[in-house]
Amino acid sequence: MSINGIFEVQNKRIAFNENKSHGMTKNVLYIILIILVSQACQTAKNKGVYTIYLVRHSEKEVSSDIPSDPPLTPCGEERSKSISNFLKDVPVEAIYSTDYTRTKNTAFPTAKSKGLNIQEYDGETLNDFSKLLRKRKQDALVVGHSNTTAVLAGLLVGEEFGEFDLDIYDRIYQVVLRKKRGRLHVLHTAFSCKTE
Repeated sequence: MSINGIFEVQNKRIAFNENKSHGMTKNVLYIILIILVSQACQTAKNKGVYTIYLVRHSEKEVSSDIPSDPPLTPCGEERSKSISNFLKDVPVEAIYSTDYTRTKNTAFPTAKSKGLNIQEYDGETLNDFSKLLRKRKQDALVVGHSNTTAVLAGLLVGEEFGEFDLDIYDRIYQVVLRKKRGRLHVLHTAFSCKTE
């Protein structure tokens, strides 16, 4: 068979397939699309792309008997559930919190829903912790404080950010990392406490 014969056979097959039902063609296209999306996601993971979400702890009880380690307010507990709901369909492989009741309780709903343990980190050694997060290359949630959350996000992307206002609870810092490059997105949640 000549090369021309091969091309003729291939052309006839293509013409034959074009005459088949459009429904079958659509199904095949959907299957191909699913395979391509799946491969793209796997390729992104294989290329070392991972995302770290950083949040400040939820609202704390200011009139607590333990002023240095107060629990969350009822509003703070609801906000923590809202964060968990936000991350419901997001891959999270690790959850980190400082060693405070308010940060652990903010992380708890997400840890419970993902079946993960909360790992502690030291908010005083953010430079070392940022290096550890980069080394581990995991999709993660990090719960911190008004004076650590933005600072850590900045360290991860190579920019300098300071602490933010004590009244701010609605920010989620999304840091997407690949190799030595990082991109920061600051998201604002729609959650608001219901006043009684």
